[in-house]
Amino acid sequence: MSTIESDEPETTGASVVVVDYGLGNLRSVTRGLERAGAEVKISDDPETFEDADGVVLPGVGAFREGVENAGPYREALLDVAESGTPVFGICLGMQMLLTTSEEAERAGEDDVQGLDLIPGTNVRFDEGQKVPHMGWNQLDVQRDHPLVEGVDGEYAYFVHSYYAVPDDENAVVATTDYEIEFPAIVANDEGTIFGTQFHPEKSGETGLRILRNFVDICSP
Repeated sequence: MSTIESDEPETTGASVVVVDYGLGNLRSVTRGLERAGAEVKISDDPETFEDADGVVLPGVGAFREGVENAGPYREALLDVAESGTPVFGICLGMQMLLTTSEEAERAGEDDVQGLDLIPGTNVRFDEGQKVPHMGWNQLDVQRDHPLVEGVDGEYAYFVHSYYAVPDDENAVVATTDYEIEFPAIVANDEGTIFGTQFHPEKSGETGLRILRNFVDICSP
């Protein structure tokens, strides 16, 4: 269970844009995607999204900061999602796919709205639980989705204090147990918008398999 090493990539021809909105671990995500076979472009230009085979929204930090930083890209991201191009949110990026977050509410920022591509909210772990939830934990796949091919029962690397609660239970693709069972992977009904609460770029061979699955989903 180590971070992804820099092996030679297997190029598939899938063109992936990693959104640079100031809060993502862009270098590690890019390296992981390249190892998974993608042609990767880091971009802060919304016009590049529509020509990509897939868009990745990484992120670390607070919900409000993420939503505000991503504000200039909001319409472009919604347009990409509507077009059916795969959109992959990672950690904070996954939480931003939902509608709201208790993190903003706790700070008196009720008006902070996520992308609402997967309706729901993000809630904080219960009082008494150690936060952040940090380290390796097991994935329990709940339903079929090409992103989770070959990863049921494997371990991924988490760092977070909030977790997603989608309005639709069917949006939950995989769960993880941390005193309570919470969604580790979520997706919309069409399966084209999805996110991982964990960091695949830090999750060794499990993360690499997920990134390869993503690249396969994006491949023309």
